[in-house]
Amino acid sequence: MLYRLLGDTGKNVSTVGFGVWTVSTKMWGISDDDFSIELLRRAYDKGINFFDTADVYGDGKGETILFDALGNERSNIVIATKFGYDFQTYPGSQPGQRERPHDWSPAYIKKACEASLKRLRTDHIDLYQLHNPRMDALRDDDLFATLEELKAEGKILSYGAALGPALKPDRQIEEGLFCVVHRHTAVQIIYNLLEQVLGESICPVAETREVPVLVRVPHASGILEGTYTKDTEFAPDDHRSHRVTTDEMRQKWLLDGLRKVEKLRFAAQDAGRTLGQMAIQFILAQKSIASLFPNIYDAVQLDEFASANDTAPFSETEMKQVIDLYEHHFYLDHEALPV
Repeated sequence: MLYRLLGDTGKNVSTVGFGVWTVSTKMWGISDDDFSIELLRRAYDKGINFFDTADVYGDGKGETILFDALGNERSNIVIATKFGYDFQTYPGSQPGQRERPHDWSPAYIKKACEASLKRLRTDHIDLYQLHNPRMDALRDDDLFATLEELKAEGKILSYGAALGPALKPDRQIEEGLFCVVHRHTAVQIIYNLLEQVLGESICPVAETREVPVLVRVPHASGILEGTYTKDTEFAPDDHRSHRVTTDEMRQKWLLDGLRKVEKLRFAAQDAGRTLGQMAIQFILAQKSIASLFPNIYDAVQLDEFASANDTAPFSETEMKQVIDLYEHHFYLDHEALPV
């Protein structure tokens, strides 16, 4: 495992982290807490020391399960969590994955932080992130004064913003650059071989400003793992089912995605990487990226991703080929759809 510095925390984090979302909600087909705890411990044993969670995951479970798994290793792990959604007033999953209301008031932020500290059973949070903020929150000086207050009290070591929820490029580029340039805070984005627009715009500026970037969905919700086929189906409560609710959505996300993967196989096979490892090495070629959080939901997959750094970094030639494919829509417009 390789490690990179997480901004002004002074802590080194594993370049492959663990997104606790998959093991603390039922949106990825995992409902066994013992299995989730075992997976988190296995990740730690593999050298993963950076865990990204949120207070809203499982309405608090995303934090309590992290303590259940690794509470005895608190001094050896780095915890990022998120705040902003008022899940206590609006508990439970929202229909159609709709967002719950945000509350960015100083009183709520302090209350949310204390609740997270209690659930995590720790005296500090390493990285405290605004959860899917909009520009009004990022421009709110009172909000950031509250975060500075929490930092001065030692309750958080640093803060940042996790952008989302859906990939809305124009809006999230503006939000990300504002965080990097005006707030000088860590920013978490969606970035992968199939969705590069945020990374293209934000990472170069973050590198210049020496601000860490974190990445989620590095495998494009699983397409870049090489396990999906044109016949893949998702359970109704699996969040990926919302990507294929119509034939048009299925074509654009799943079927076109599979065609793009075939174009990328050279960067896996020729370098002795799996597709999943290829996806990770592509992201880590960006120097501004401190860590990425794959969606991990079984031990075999965990072992594959944790060993990604054992494979060769992307070469300049590979990077040029991948960028060319992306810039030309993987040349799919010039091909007939498969029958």
